[in-house]
Amino acid sequence: MSDRSGIFAGEDPFAIARAWLAEAEKAEPNDPNAIALATVDETGLPNSRMVLLKEIEHSAFVFYTNYESAKAQELDQAGKAAFVMHWKSLRRQIRVRGSITREDGPQADEYYRSRSLKSRLGAWASKQSQPLESRGALMAEVAKVTAAKGPNPPRPPFWGGYRLTPVEIEFWADGAFRLHDRFRWRRKEGTAEWEILRLNP
Repeated sequence: MSDRSGIFAGEDPFAIARAWLAEAEKAEPNDPNAIALATVDETGLPNSRMVLLKEIEHSAFVFYTNYESAKAQELDQAGKAAFVMHWKSLRRQIRVRGSITREDGPQADEYYRSRSLKSRLGAWASKQSQPLESRGALMAEVAKVTAAKGPNPPRPPFWGGYRLTPVEIEFWADGAFRLHDRFRWRRKEGTAEWEILRLNP
């Protein structure tokens, strides 16, 4: 497309996304890899929350969570999700929609090992999304887990990753007078060719 140049240039949307994230890492004060992840429950009621995107692969986006959490139950039930990354410093955003699969193998083990010890123990201690009596009760559970699991805890069986394989990616950049630049990449399935369209703001 003749006018898709500058920050929108390129034939690989994942490379563009990685380049934008690399720019944001230099400009955003906190969590440039934060995404607003949207799911639906069994009734179709939407839900959203902030999570940290951990990898942009050659054809998918990967993040991690507790498999017993509300978000995981919704991801498993629907098999689909969406997210938006928004950078106020760059005045840009990326919107993504697609199918969801679990990342529950060696890649998840490697990422778990890369986290701080306190974060690894916290993953064992937290019954994510379940009612909690008090902060003190949570800290007591952390102490209990620390004594039981030691300095090198294995990845919990209820904790791991999800891979979102997109069928749609939109790159959005702020424009003067609210005349924003938007390019949508869309394909019928995760391995099909992309159709790229410029959208009205």
